[in-house]
Amino acid sequence: MDIATRVYNHKWKIDPIIRSLIDTDFYKLLMCQSVFRNRPNTSVTFSLINRSRAVRIADLIDEGELREQLDHVRSLSLTRGESTWLRGNTFYGKRQMFRPDFMEWFENISLPPYHLEKRDGQYELTFEGAWHEVMLWEIPALAVIMELRSRAVLELLGRFELQVLYARAMTKLWEKVERLRAFPTLRIADFGTRRRHSFLWQDWCVQAMIEGLGDSFVGTSNCLIAMRRDIEAIGTNAHELPMVYAALAGDDAELKEAPYRVLADWHEEHEGNLRIILPDTYGTRQFLENAPDWLAGWTGIRIDSGDPATGAETAIAWWESRGEDPKTKMVIFSDGLDVDKIIALQKQFAGRVRVSFGWGTLLTNDFRGLAKDDALAPFSLVCKAVSANGRPTVKLSDNPKKAMGPEDEIRRYKRVFGVGKQVPQDVVV
Repeated sequence: MDIATRVYNHKWKIDPIIRSLIDTDFYKLLMCQSVFRNRPNTSVTFSLINRSRAVRIADLIDEGELREQLDHVRSLSLTRGESTWLRGNTFYGKRQMFRPDFMEWFENISLPPYHLEKRDGQYELTFEGAWHEVMLWEIPALAVIMELRSRAVLELLGRFELQVLYARAMTKLWEKVERLRAFPTLRIADFGTRRRHSFLWQDWCVQAMIEGLGDSFVGTSNCLIAMRRDIEAIGTNAHELPMVYAALAGDDAELKEAPYRVLADWHEEHEGNLRIILPDTYGTRQFLENAPDWLAGWTGIRIDSGDPATGAETAIAWWESRGEDPKTKMVIFSDGLDVDKIIALQKQFAGRVRVSFGWGTLLTNDFRGLAKDDALAPFSLVCKAVSANGRPTVKLSDNPKKAMGPEDEIRRYKRVFGVGKQVPQDVVV
């Protein structure tokens, strides 16, 4: 694939960014099935949140073009081949991961309407409706906006400028891959769908990882790429589940138990490497201190905010306190990773736990320093559940700069979950 030529040809009236409903993260489909089964009557609102306010995306992206892309996503449905892959493939060693009733629903879905407004250089983009329907908007909405921003910058470049740009970006990525080759026990996956430069670029990055890292590259979160490249689809669960469960809690006692109720429902459906704890929604330390004993038997933990080394050390100490051998447990690092951090964490924890990495934005969108005025540098854009059944959601995180929700509710959650002083970390992506 000549990416530069393909990008140069983005002059058509509409060149769809999202061409498949499975151009999404695998964990999104796993969570969707869980919600379909356990919380089918929950109504939610998702909203776009630009943490990098200096990037005025509404000044860069034409509203009409954005609407065309979002409308196209609503027109999509599963192809026969995609449905066959989901129904018949083996995921995490399990056949028929997706139940027939869920698949029948998914094969007939059309994503619900969206609401879009332009305000002060930003887009206010929201989605409302049944949780298991609305949640499927998160990944394509982010991917559409990120790629439209890329296209807005790239359309100003000529054919040769594009070829040089992508040659430099390819060299930059390949140099990262060569550095990672020095660690034969490395386990790393692509987690870069939501804030990728483009679909074509993510696919190229995955192919580079396959060739460059061999067995050390364990798969991709992107279902469409996993299907096309015949590699593993990777992913478990995300903050969305405890955020919504917590918002639905009737009182403080139910609120405190909500994160564990999420995992109790997950425990009934999944086993093995799908039993990965994501503990930081309301603070890792207090989550682990109050966790029921059965959670210590789960396969591992994903570290997604705060200082990653501190999070891993906390997990190791917790496993030891519960009589578990940390060497048998998996720690997945997934927050703001790039090569230097990956190598440092690999050196620090290899042999102490089973180390794995989910490499996201700085794998699939590292164009820093490659365009004039750094116009292609990645930025922190998220799409989160902001309410459930009319109640606001809250995320505290191990990094207070990632906290979200009304201030009075944040104070309440900190009190209920016993969150003390937190150390802010810069949010890069």
